[in-house]
Amino acid sequence: MSRGKKLDLQIGADFDESDWNVVTEKRKSTFSEILEPSKHQLVFHKEKRRGKTVTLVGPFLLEKEDAKALLKTLKKKLGCGGTISEEFLEFQGDIQPKLREYLEAMAYRFKKK
Repeated sequence: MSRGKKLDLQIGADFDESDWNVVTEKRKSTFSEILEPSKHQLVFHKEKRRGKTVTLVGPFLLEKEDAKALLKTLKKKLGCGGTISEEFLEFQGDIQPKLREYLEAMAYRFKKK
């Protein structure tokens, strides 16, 4: 293997009459419904990554474009970076109080601890 090339491995097989076929299905999300903001039950998680704090909020049951738009508006309001990871939004820093305030103004609900 030369440097810079990644090894492409596919795991899984499917029996078919006499020969084996490679299964190429991707793992799907566990949530299939799209919910309106008032029906969400969001939770916060705080993690340390490389010595920095990351705030996760979710799960968001939105379409991909809607989740990207929500992330973009929240990043502008909070003045921080962030990304989407599965159904969770990740934000740089410990910003839970501000984030909760903005999401509650948008009619999102949170689970009680």
